[in-house]
Amino acid sequence: MGAAYKLRTIMKYIFVTGGVVSSLGKGLAAASIGTLLEHCGLDVTMQKFDPYLNIDPGTMSPYQHGEVYVLNDGAETDLDLGHYERFIHCELSRLNNLTSGKVFETVLEKERRGDYLGKTVQYIPHVTNEIKQRLYDLTEKNKECDVIITEIGGTVGDIEGYLFLEALRQFALEVGRNNCCFIHVTLLPYIKAAGETKTKPTQQSVAKLREIGIQPDIIVCRTEMDNLTDEEKTKIGMFCNVPPRNVVAFCDVKHSIYECPLDLGRDRVDRIVTEVLGITVPKPKMDEWQKFVGRVIHPSHSVRIAVVGKYISLQDAYKSIYESFTHAGAANDCRVEIVRVDAEALEKSNCAEMIGAVDGILVPGGFGERGVEGKIMAVQYARENNIPFFGICLGMQVAVIEFARNVLGLKDANSTEFNKESSAPVICLQEEQKTIINMGATMRLGAYPAHIQKNTLCSKLYGGAEIISERHRHRYEFNADYREACEKAGLVISAVNDEHGLVEVVELPGHPFFIACQYHPEFQSRPTKSHPLFHGLVAAALEKKQG
Repeated sequence: MGAAYKLRTIMKYIFVTGGVVSSLGKGLAAASIGTLLEHCGLDVTMQKFDPYLNIDPGTMSPYQHGEVYVLNDGAETDLDLGHYERFIHCELSRLNNLTSGKVFETVLEKERRGDYLGKTVQYIPHVTNEIKQRLYDLTEKNKECDVIITEIGGTVGDIEGYLFLEALRQFALEVGRNNCCFIHVTLLPYIKAAGETKTKPTQQSVAKLREIGIQPDIIVCRTEMDNLTDEEKTKIGMFCNVPPRNVVAFCDVKHSIYECPLDLGRDRVDRIVTEVLGITVPKPKMDEWQKFVGRVIHPSHSVRIAVVGKYISLQDAYKSIYESFTHAGAANDCRVEIVRVDAEALEKSNCAEMIGAVDGILVPGGFGERGVEGKIMAVQYARENNIPFFGICLGMQVAVIEFARNVLGLKDANSTEFNKESSAPVICLQEEQKTIINMGATMRLGAYPAHIQKNTLCSKLYGGAEIISERHRHRYEFNADYREACEKAGLVISAVNDEHGLVEVVELPGHPFFIACQYHPEFQSRPTKSHPLFHGLVAAALEKKQG
């Protein structure tokens, strides 16, 4: 196979596939298994293969694909990579997400350069080799890791996913089948009218996988029931050619997705996986995780925080924001009740009626003009009524627009994204964006440093840190021509990227809590280390409620 295909018998590989239907929770299952293995003392990293033809999800609507999760190196990725970074202590890169579009793009670029030396370029071996190469590249970059977990998007039987599964079949032979564990997540439906749990969809799904040449080692059954009976495990094991003890229930959790590792741990998934891989490790030490889950489920306090967004009907559109509230709530011993407010509908109503009595307001990011005026109304409502406020990305931009209109008196203040003829473009297109034509992967993306001004709310929230690094995803920015006027009127610029002069954070002193940032802090919040800005909003909301 050449130098690029050097065998590594030290590294162990787990491949997670799905069957029957989508949205079974493969990503959560994979992340939960990663959590358990990490708490056994293993170093784990994770990877997602997505069979769709987009190069990456960056140009997809949230209604199509949910949230676009951004990594430190600027890669726009599937939202499951957010689960990976939240559930295990790993910092992912563009090597950790691969799509069919990226595979074909690379293969065709090589063909145009003549890299294949005149050969006929085919799906097998050239496309499958490119997929395998990503596994080898990730292995080479993560030499300190013990296990790589790779989730394959889609459902077994989808034509678009066949090449990925064929590549994994080949890969397992190359690195040694004893170094690979195949986990198949499948649906175990309960038919209420018959009063029975049906195993046939699982049998059919595994049969489809075996046709490709992959025999799963473990079957994880998504079920509404509290557990699987021994009879069901025996039946599935018999017809799917796995030991009954390797058939595991993945039940609907009652309170939080962070219960999933504990749920799978009760079925000793970590023991089964390590036995398949031939690894001897101690039992997972889940005490700290258990305490975190306990704080999520049984907090002493509660607050209501409105999220005013334009994709509010879709749960996955703001996935990382909602998870960040879970983390910040646990850190404050507080349950955060999210009040979802449609920004577009708010334009036709009023804030007092639609938002109502809340303890805090968050305005998230977004693209396009729809719902922007509703977001501006929400900012004004928070500012004038002393309600703790936090704006993210577009949320910061609309906060600046609202301030310019209603404090500076620039009634035509706007962003050139929404009104190119505005006489007061307080938000404008970044200079380097003006010549860009292609939309994919051309925004300001990934981690950038920012310098925090002393004696500000931002400095207090970040514990006095002078330099921070946060992840971005935007094209428009605070127009520096209006900085002096805004500061004279009372808006504090509390963090700036010194290299580009980009305004990163604005705040209003004298308000109980009013802060907005150009970056996306939700991408760096973790279960046992909530992000300072989310932590601050929840703390301020709790103080408002109690005070």
